[in-house]
Amino acid sequence: MKPYLRALAATLALVVPLALPAPAQAANTLTMLGADVSSLQRSLDLGARYYAASGAQADPYDILKSKGANYLRLRIWNNPASGYNNKAKVLQQARTVKAKGFKLLIDFHYSDTWADPGKQYPPAAWASHSISQLQSDVYNYTYDICTSLRAQGTTPDAVQIGNEINVGMLWPNGKVVNSNFAPLAGLLKQGYNATKACNGGTQVWIHTADADSDANARWFYDGIRSQGVNWDVTALSYYCMWHGTLANLYNVIADVKSRYGKPVVIAETAYQFTTADADGEPNAIPGTQLCDNIPASWSGQAQEFSWVQNTARNAGAVGVFYWEPTWYAIRGNGWDPANINGTGDGWDNMAIFDWTGHVNPNLYWTP
Repeated sequence: MKPYLRALAATLALVVPLALPAPAQAANTLTMLGADVSSLQRSLDLGARYYAASGAQADPYDILKSKGANYLRLRIWNNPASGYNNKAKVLQQARTVKAKGFKLLIDFHYSDTWADPGKQYPPAAWASHSISQLQSDVYNYTYDICTSLRAQGTTPDAVQIGNEINVGMLWPNGKVVNSNFAPLAGLLKQGYNATKACNGGTQVWIHTADADSDANARWFYDGIRSQGVNWDVTALSYYCMWHGTLANLYNVIADVKSRYGKPVVIAETAYQFTTADADGEPNAIPGTQLCDNIPASWSGQAQEFSWVQNTARNAGAVGVFYWEPTWYAIRGNGWDPANINGTGDGWDNMAIFDWTGHVNPNLYWTP
């Protein structure tokens, strides 16, 4: 994801009141208390150990549940060089997710590698395909993954048709150019139709990183709506160092909820617990990028996450997902699927587990 300029207009004095819990009678409830655990299976395969706040070694899924999480997200890449986050690995991890009693969100990147606002590379197998071929690709791939999950008893509760698709997906054919949403809309419709053909009760989320700007959110979601795209949940990413103040987040959530009449979820958020680096891979979020006068510490990480949840709840959202809380630095579980053994973990200061696998004792998901 490319960093966004952080909004400077709102002061901490303006932010804190919005971040505090509303009176009980006015507060919304967060029913989707989520975590993206896409890197977890490889960490476990490499021997990672996880420890509860008591200091006792425990299953990381059980630790997350004890912290209040009830919904887990898994990304899926078509044919990643690492062999992780592909169909077989997602099916494997989905069995664990469901066996542990979590709901399941599948995050389709429609790529062999990372897709975000700055890059949306098609899978190598689709690289030469026309927009009409890509529509068929999206339908067939989405339907195959969903029905394979259903066949093993792990039907997804929700799917994302694309990941942070601020200006489209499957570039260049599916990129929004000169506000022409028609090519993207054709792809999104096929993803929606495939999901509903697999299981009518599975929610379809459309996910952007547009929590930074109400104007950007309106441009995108107005654009797909004008093309007749259907979706069930409006999903946004919010990283305070890129996407502005909590006051701005509140306003964006409240507006998109009202404007589109759909539940809103913060599909990604996180905050650092240290400014230090556990390995040779530079941190994706450097120590200079702090928010709301909150330090990079266990208590600071917990406070920022609590404030994000409170702001989302008070604005009318129904869920907040922490991105990759279990991805602490394990040699061999690097960020680049094409060089997973040779790259490090740029998220080691953002996970909720420290470099020895001990969980932040202060951080909780709260309804």
